Amino acid sequence: MSDSANELGCAPVGRLLFKLAVPTIAAQIVNMLYNIVDRIYIGHIPDVGSQALTGVGVTFPIILLISAFSALIGMGGAPRASIAMGQGRNDQAEQVLGNCFSAQTITALVLTVFFLLTQKQILVLFGASADTMPYALEYLNIYVLGTLFIQIALGMNGFITTQGQSRIAMYTVLIGAALNIILDPVFIFVFHMGVRGAAAATVISQMVSALWVVRFLTGPKTLLRLKRENLRCHASILLPVIALGLSPFVMQSTESLLAITFNVSLAKYGGDIAVGSMTILTSLLQMLNLPMVGLTQGAQPIISYNYGAKQVDRLKKSVLLLTACATTYTLLFWLATRLFPQAIVSIFTNDAALIEFTCGALSVYLAAAFMMGFQMAFQQSFIALGEAKISLFLALLRKIILLIPLILILPKLLSNKLFAVFLAEPVSDFLAASTTTVIFLIRFRQILKELRGEPAASAS
Repeated sequence: MSDSANELGCAPVGRLLFKLAVPTIAAQIVNMLYNIVDRIYIGHIPDVGSQALTGVGVTFPIILLISAFSALIGMGGAPRASIAMGQGRNDQAEQVLGNCFSAQTITALVLTVFFLLTQKQILVLFGASADTMPYALEYLNIYVLGTLFIQIALGMNGFITTQGQSRIAMYTVLIGAALNIILDPVFIFVFHMGVRGAAAATVISQMVSALWVVRFLTGPKTLLRLKRENLRCHASILLPVIALGLSPFVMQSTESLLAITFNVSLAKYGGDIAVGSMTILTSLLQMLNLPMVGLTQGAQPIISYNYGAKQVDRLKKSVLLLTACATTYTLLFWLATRLFPQAIVSIFTNDAALIEFTCGALSVYLAAAFMMGFQMAFQQSFIALGEAKISLFLALLRKIILLIPLILILPKLLSNKLFAVFLAEPVSDFLAASTTTVIFLIRFRQILKELRGEPAASAS
């Protein structure tokens, strides 16, 4: 057994979570900068910054959808590989790795062709106006060409983390994001490429990240090696991966559907300034969610490995520590948005009208954000435990079952239509987090009893 795998089963849980989660959190924070730095620079382009920012915001559902397909394979495959490693079956884990790489490549090619052929029609449906459409097309025409690099960089990086090599996984994102931060102002302002420059900087950065991932997974330091004989796709391997990956896929793809619903409703009741504010609010929601994604990615190998190895006490400690860290972070973030809304919003734009509008919307939109720690920790723990059906239901609950209907229904019930659209977010956050917590506490207790070999009747 390798040192990394041995640590997953033996090292103190707190120290291990710190070791694995700090790099993955850092990676997600840096990954967050890919899109957010683009928006910051774009929002400050002289004369057209607000329109350009709104135009790029309209493309956000497509960007989310591309990322969602990387999660379908990558976040479904990495826990399967981890569980196999915990059971001592590294050959099976390598088969999962090879199949996932091929699936990511095929998916990327299909998505590239599809979006290049249909992007203008899709952007109209997403709420692009005559003023914002040119900026949306300029950005998307270039961004879509990097789909293959995005799929590999995001989707396959989890197979590095799942080996306990979270520092290497952090470098994947760090290298690309640092390059993006450097190239953005050069392409946008020095070469006067505007929105196209932001997209080009992102594609080049993701390409470098993808090359880094492939180099590691084929190099001498990897425990799970990407091998030619494992590249042929097999349904028996991919179907369980997809079943487990459906939850994170639904979480991200429904984020795309959610962005569309928000944009269309806000354009109807508030025009371009309301859509522009949602671009900023979406960025802030990323600032809340992505560090928690990094935290759960760091915890995932620990939870999955010890579940596979049937180490009950370590499994309990891992989940409890993950939950405590997630809830602490969300509470602190929520407090910051309550205390310093104008300073936070001003990072994205210097348009006084947009700042004022967004600050008002922010007080409503993230009103229940402090509860999202429970939602994320418990839902991601279900994924790490291989509980595909429950995690999929919980992913559907917040956005499809609750949030999207509320966006459409609340404006019909309240006189202030814009307030009603933004209110849908905290109402769904509260209901989804409460439901997820109850379901997890019940099911996790059953799982622990099963691992201890206790009679099924005692679970009642």
